[in-house]
Amino acid sequence: MSQLDFIYKRHSVRSFKEEEVPLNDIKEIIKAATYAPSGKNSQNWHFVVVKNKAKIEKMAKAIEIKNEELASQIEDQDIIDNFKRYLKYATVFKNAPVTILIYTKAYPVTGLNVLRELGASTKEIHKLLRPAPGIQNIGAAIENLMLAAANMGYGTCWMTSPNYAAQEISEVIEFNKEDYFLAAITPLGIPAGEVKSPPRKDVDEVMTIVE
Repeated sequence: MSQLDFIYKRHSVRSFKEEEVPLNDIKEIIKAATYAPSGKNSQNWHFVVVKNKAKIEKMAKAIEIKNEELASQIEDQDIIDNFKRYLKYATVFKNAPVTILIYTKAYPVTGLNVLRELGASTKEIHKLLRPAPGIQNIGAAIENLMLAAANMGYGTCWMTSPNYAAQEISEVIEFNKEDYFLAAITPLGIPAGEVKSPPRKDVDEVMTIVE
């Protein structure tokens, strides 16, 4: 058995059994997420766990309503069709017994104040902000969360497609932590049926060695 097998257990899961996830397991998974690295040790994350099925259904409904509202304002039918086509993926969390919402807040980017003080151009500032270090912290935390969940026998799915309804989702769960905004969502539950991931690119294709 490879020492890295815990990584290869993680797959994007969209179908779940109706079995409850014990609160202690959820806490262990969130704890693993909090051990992710974060710039300046900011730990700029907050995890909202929703187990109430009615609330989960209301979140999905809020996304559906927002999708229809936005689509109704567009004239290009191709854009409408493409937007609506992904709605089913934006609401798959309703199939799981637990939904975890990952919130974050603004991160003090190193050098930003310096560039502004020096009168840097918008282009220069954009280049500094482009790597989004605050979101990188969240990405590390979510990956920890998913690896921990998979190693404990649970399935997850990294979701950002519902973010166009972030405000409506937050209103449904009545979450209003100052300066925090929704970054991603994942369902959590025991996978139903076989799970697998699409093929990965060959390592040599995505790696450059500088000697």
